[in-house]
Amino acid sequence: MDRMNKKSSKMEFLQGLGKTFMLPVALLAFMGLLLGIGSSFASPAVREQIPILDHEGLQFFFNFLSTVGGFAFTYLPVMFAMAIPLGLVRKEKGVAAFSGFVGYTVMHLTINFVLSARGLLSDEENLRMAGQGLVFGIQTLEMGVLGGIIAGLVIYQLHQRFYRIQLHDSFSFFSGVRFVPIISALVMAILGLFLPYVWPIFASGIALIGTLIQKSGVFGPFLFGAGERLLLPFGLHHILVAMIRFTHAGGSALVDGHQVDGALNIFYEQLSKGELISPQATAFLSQGKMPTFIFGLPAAALAMYHTALPERRDSIKGLLISGVVATAVTGITEPIEFLFLFVSPLLWVFHVVMTGLGFMVMALLGVTIGNTDGGILDFAIFGVLQGNGTKWYLVLLVGLIWFIVYYFVFKIVIRKKNLQTPGRAIKEVETNYSDQELTTSGKGHYDIPAILANLGGKDNILSLDNCVTRLRLVVKDGSMVDDQALEDLGALGVVHLDDQNVQVIIGTKVTSVKNELEDLI
Repeated sequence: MDRMNKKSSKMEFLQGLGKTFMLPVALLAFMGLLLGIGSSFASPAVREQIPILDHEGLQFFFNFLSTVGGFAFTYLPVMFAMAIPLGLVRKEKGVAAFSGFVGYTVMHLTINFVLSARGLLSDEENLRMAGQGLVFGIQTLEMGVLGGIIAGLVIYQLHQRFYRIQLHDSFSFFSGVRFVPIISALVMAILGLFLPYVWPIFASGIALIGTLIQKSGVFGPFLFGAGERLLLPFGLHHILVAMIRFTHAGGSALVDGHQVDGALNIFYEQLSKGELISPQATAFLSQGKMPTFIFGLPAAALAMYHTALPERRDSIKGLLISGVVATAVTGITEPIEFLFLFVSPLLWVFHVVMTGLGFMVMALLGVTIGNTDGGILDFAIFGVLQGNGTKWYLVLLVGLIWFIVYYFVFKIVIRKKNLQTPGRAIKEVETNYSDQELTTSGKGHYDIPAILANLGGKDNILSLDNCVTRLRLVVKDGSMVDDQALEDLGALGVVHLDDQNVQVIIGTKVTSVKNELEDLI
């Protein structure tokens, strides 16, 4: 029984964790759309090709969209730090989210303190190369989304442990929920003291990878493309990307009589001087992303749509479309990637490999499309508009293959593994509410002790929650739940999803019933 309870608790935690990711991801998808539109039409390359867009009013509007849209990407880690405890805790959710913000901020303040004390704070121009960045104006380690996830999970555990704590009378003011942000700040400060010593180990590994890439010949672009995707969730991809784009790790070339280092520097210099574009430089740039970003990820989104439950497809359509637009137009991939990154490591590894193969295939075919984003705009401006010498048409051919492979791999894996991608939530979540339960408030007063008794007593209840109209319970033994007795006490019905997951249909007063049950328990 203990093993079964642990398994049920673990499953409940993982399902809850997956649901918490959807809150920042949904915002990310919408903001990605704004950022994609704004940054695209505000870019100098687009204005040069479409002069009518170079109007002060239009540019003000596009830059405004870019500013608003960029919010989600700048503060995504802290959103995870707040959303994880907010979504996972059962009580005092506001305190949990507040503590997530406090803990995440204190962690980076402490990291800044350690870096400053050790004289390791980088110059502003070399932040990315040093693996550092800014968080709320605090110069700290660039930890990406992983930093937010670490903080969120730690804060969740602290909240669960301390939100009911009672301190000595002398400190009673700090008892209960007030203690949660306090202990969060203290624990995350201690964690921040150690991170500057641990995190650089990862950065050293990235530097080694950069050296290996340059010595790997035709497999170099594969290692770069796969490595960048693999490191994305950890926020360490910036180091690898900066090395390849701006240092000799990305190649060296003589352009107009002077030495230029870095793949992106070489491309821009050759483009500005009208020289022949070097395939060795573009092998690490936009062209490698295009099969995956313009074709592969949209196919993955289509597969997620087709594998969703038919009745839920309309509800996820907007999320997927906005993600596809952001990915395919400007190369902002997180809105789609985060839909499966935390659900299936297998699909993530497949995506990593396919991205690497995209870089390698484009390089082998001699395509020469530069820049950084890998979306349709890069394809049009730096590919099609530069003439057939870029071999832009090969992107379409390879992209078609990527679309087919991504679609069928995602569709097969999602169904075979029963993955909880959007629209495929577990049966417990997939509730079809009847007209009766949505319009019935239920009895004026419920016999809460009797309801608890007919649920098998408090010892039978592992988890208690509610949705719009139903109590949602995880119990030790579903057979101890007396359906008829509960209906006699005013329930509109009882649904057994399996041996442990039970729903009791109450009506619109379900929240008060749940709260009274919690108080009694």
